[in-house]
Amino acid sequence: MLKNLSKIIFMIGLGYRYIKVFKQSYFHPFITQKYAYQELSKARQEYSNKVLKYLNIDIKLIGVLPKEDKILYAINHRSLLDILVMENVFSRYNKNGTWIAKKELFDDPVYGKFFQYSGCISVDLENKRGLLTFFKTIKKTFSKVDDMNLYIFPEGERNKGKGIQTFQSGAAKIAKANKLDIVPVYINDELEKVFQNAPYKETYTVEVHIGQIINYENLEENYLELYNSVKNGEK
Repeated sequence: MLKNLSKIIFMIGLGYRYIKVFKQSYFHPFITQKYAYQELSKARQEYSNKVLKYLNIDIKLIGVLPKEDKILYAINHRSLLDILVMENVFSRYNKNGTWIAKKELFDDPVYGKFFQYSGCISVDLENKRGLLTFFKTIKKTFSKVDDMNLYIFPEGERNKGKGIQTFQSGAAKIAKANKLDIVPVYINDELEKVFQNAPYKETYTVEVHIGQIINYENLEENYLELYNSVKNGEK
């Protein structure tokens, strides 16, 4: 009980300090949107790396991220720890980008401001007008930020079972509308359990597998090829 409470207090306390850091770029009147996203990306990565260090979690990266930008990274989803793990990976390549997150996360009393001020892009899946605004926001952002990348969980919701849940249509639509290549990413662990048991006395290692670039057509089928290759390799 105390173990869980201590890490929550640490993460929230650190998060509030980083909200102040985010605000310096988010509200800055004299910097470009490109520079703002670069600074926000660095700050999110710093926050994530500090939390992972506190939890004593290390990331083993299998595969490499492409040098190119304007990539949509499609990632499996089980826990909020997924974001921290991936920010660690992106920090190794100095990637500039942002997360696509459901609107309800922005309304969360604890994490809402963190998502908002760190540059994440909100989407309201239940509102047609909101969806239209969302797609316009992404297109406008890419027109001003030429080294931008997007990070998304195509399953939409956290997977509490085995394997991969059916993908929602959003990831493919975003990639098609903005002419983005897609990189499939598979986090080979049940991070909800990893987080529950953290922090660790001995370093716990999480495997992250990076697939080859694919396009939006047959996204789920191509993603499952990566997933199956990982699982078959374990046998």
